[in-house]
Amino acid sequence: MTDSDTIDTLDDAVAAAAFRRLVRHLQKRHDAQNIELMGLAGFCRNCLADWIRDAGFEGDKMEARAVIHGMPFAEWKDKYQSEATPEQMERMEESLKKNGGEH
Repeated sequence: MTDSDTIDTLDDAVAAAAFRRLVRHLQKRHDAQNIELMGLAGFCRNCLADWIRDAGFEGDKMEARAVIHGMPFAEWKDKYQSEATPEQMERMEESLKKNGGEH
């Protein structure tokens, strides 16, 4: 059994509760910039928004981002997003290569 098989056996209610907890955590941690998350883990809040759309969320991209950010994306960006440095962009690009074509 691979790690991906193991996660697929997780009860949907448990997985949903953990996902909601992750989203609430990220909504409180504005200091965790998306570019830093991308550089370290290869995903960010915007990826989560894409993933809920892939999973069947019927809203558009901006509606999905509002769900994940806890406010309209433009508002979140104005309040909390700082300009990415060249070093952060480089780390993100290197991190994304590790995703194997997925994000």
